[in-house]
Amino acid sequence: MKKISIPLLIALALLLAACAPQAAEMPMAELPAGKAWADGKEIYFVHTEASDAGVAEKLTDMMTSPVLLVPSLANVPDEALANVYVFTNGIAGMGPFGFQADVFDNPPGTAGYTPLRRLNVVTWTDESKARELIHVDDVLAAESAGELTIEQPGVVINMPFVVWDGGQR
Repeated sequence: MKKISIPLLIALALLLAACAPQAAEMPMAELPAGKAWADGKEIYFVHTEASDAGVAEKLTDMMTSPVLLVPSLANVPDEALANVYVFTNGIAGMGPFGFQADVFDNPPGTAGYTPLRRLNVVTWTDESKARELIHVDDVLAAESAGELTIEQPGVVINMPFVVWDGGQR
């Protein structure tokens, strides 16, 4: 086997580096981010695809950025999904229904992180007792206490985090 000389290896590495895209040439995409909560901390995320046409349209209108319809997302196995809790009433806010920001479980850095989210629709049983919830444990405790109901309509949304406690893209 013939050996390659060190000067030849250096020249090859320089050639490959010169052919790689430079940082200034890398295309950048700008997407509107939604504010939400995960583990009691403020996070930001984007919506990119949804399994339901109505949800894709609502999110497209809300964010003024296309959310693609991908019906096959509804076929993703349950164990590959995390949860997002979306409020239909209660405290006014930035959520898709005009109420409090969404609450996510399993942020990046946890064993269950995935950008694919099972939609959980949260409704306060007595809206006058609504309060802002910022942790999944709070949402589930309020459900156990009968303060709210959670419905899973079978919708999956791709919602990758872009800023979270301890990280960002």
